[in-house]
Amino acid sequence: MKEIVPRNLEAKPTKKRWFILFLVCLITFINYLDRANLAVAAPYLSKDLGLNATKMGLIFSAMGWSYTLMQIPCGWFLDRFGPRLVYGVALVGWSVMTMAISIGSGLRSMIGFRLGLGFFEAPAFPANNRIVTAWFPSRERGFAIGAYTGAEYIGLALCTPILTWLLVTFGWRSIFIATGLIGVLCAFVWFGFYHDPAKFKGVNKAELDLIKEGGGLSDTVVEQKKVTWKEMKYLFTSRQLWGMYIGGFANAAILFFFMTWFPSYLVSEKHMTMLKVGIYGALPYLSAIAGVLVAGKWSDWMISKEYGLAVSRKLPVIVGLLLCSVVVGANYSNDVNVVIAFMCVAFFGQGMASAITWALLSEIVPKELVGSCGGTYNFVTNVGGTLSPAIVGYLIATTGSYSSALVFVSSMGLLGAFSYIFIIGKPSRIVISD
Repeated sequence: MKEIVPRNLEAKPTKKRWFILFLVCLITFINYLDRANLAVAAPYLSKDLGLNATKMGLIFSAMGWSYTLMQIPCGWFLDRFGPRLVYGVALVGWSVMTMAISIGSGLRSMIGFRLGLGFFEAPAFPANNRIVTAWFPSRERGFAIGAYTGAEYIGLALCTPILTWLLVTFGWRSIFIATGLIGVLCAFVWFGFYHDPAKFKGVNKAELDLIKEGGGLSDTVVEQKKVTWKEMKYLFTSRQLWGMYIGGFANAAILFFFMTWFPSYLVSEKHMTMLKVGIYGALPYLSAIAGVLVAGKWSDWMISKEYGLAVSRKLPVIVGLLLCSVVVGANYSNDVNVVIAFMCVAFFGQGMASAITWALLSEIVPKELVGSCGGTYNFVTNVGGTLSPAIVGYLIATTGSYSSALVFVSSMGLLGAFSYIFIIGKPSRIVISD
């Protein structure tokens, strides 16, 4: 006799998507660990290999060249072969390149290994976007994107003490061996567990329905699909996407000011000791993490209350970018606490904007071009990140102070907010006509 299962005991949605999010956060943390390790090793490395500041500058920037140039091709690879293969190969590749830096012997070899690192790291964030778009319904997507975005800031805030200990205890080469080995081990976990929702063992139909009915693409993300040039034109003709590109460019310009010039600003302009920089310098990163979490939860809450996509996804970004513009207030005070307060507010806003931009992109991108669109967006974003340190450096050299540099950073916040308000308009998913 067939057993009758009461309706209230029917299978509830599994929660495999949260395990997938853990994997994405872990790999993002490793990604930023492998970006930051050279900055820690540089003082010992440059002395050991006889590299002056100019040569070290070339080595630092080499990763950005290949990383930016590979964004659009990586998007195509993601749409063609799917994130399991592309992300897994990328993780192995950049981990091997990280370990290879430990055998670097001069300028050419170091630039070559850093170019390779950027080449293999390029698929990371387009892949993150594609995975979250496939695995999460709209009302959870802001939190999911905020989580892996927060992982990058945690990497920036926490990796330096650990890497410094390795440097002092075992030498600069140990930093690259250790961080690269972690990535290789993680690749085994990735290949062993990751699949898109419809192919993932253990996920039940209730969870697949929850994802799909909530706006996630779940089993509708097509792998092994040929992307045509006719489809690709939508990446460059959509007003919504151009609004996203401009906003992403501005947001990255702000982020890279903090990642490159911020410590020097505190020392040169505000005359802080390195000890104080070490203490105060961590506060903006912690503020950015808070901004990521606040924006993600706020956006998802508005989605659940049916405020609409335009308000729920755009408003936190606009507020965040406007908060970034207050960084210029630091020009009007020499009080360290006041200056750091302005910086914390600005970086809190930058974290807010970073948390939701990918969530909004996932809501409007054509489902046939999730990877390609993510790659194009990340390409333009990283152009902003690449140019920002150079522009700030030129302004400092020309004027002799950081005042104009902070005006530039503030203007980027206003430009990004303008783009989200007036260029994107009312967001909706772009549909490719047959």
